[in-house]
Amino acid sequence: MGVAERRKAGRVVFERGLKAHMMAIDGTWRRPCTVEDVSDVGAKITIDGEFQGLNLKEFFLLLSTTGLAYRRCELGWINGDQIGVTFIRNDKKKRDPARGRAQQASA
Repeated sequence: MGVAERRKAGRVVFERGLKAHMMAIDGTWRRPCTVEDVSDVGAKITIDGEFQGLNLKEFFLLLSTTGLAYRRCELGWINGDQIGVTFIRNDKKKRDPARGRAQQASA
């Protein structure tokens, strides 16, 4: 299976697009956008309106009007008014410092 086929595998394409918003990590800007397709690791987004000068390196993709459904994103590529993003995962479990000290003491 080639790279193009792997990228399309597991990707959901929205025929009319899914309306959403992009928002700066610090909340200083917000833009409407349309999610064109999505996978478990990223998405293709069309930005509505101006985005020159915005820090797109890392931002939130707000999937609900209340902001309760969102993904933290990292910019992958830009092509005109479309961008590709990778979802940033916080899967790394926080280590319990007390547990680590107990394991070291017993060793």
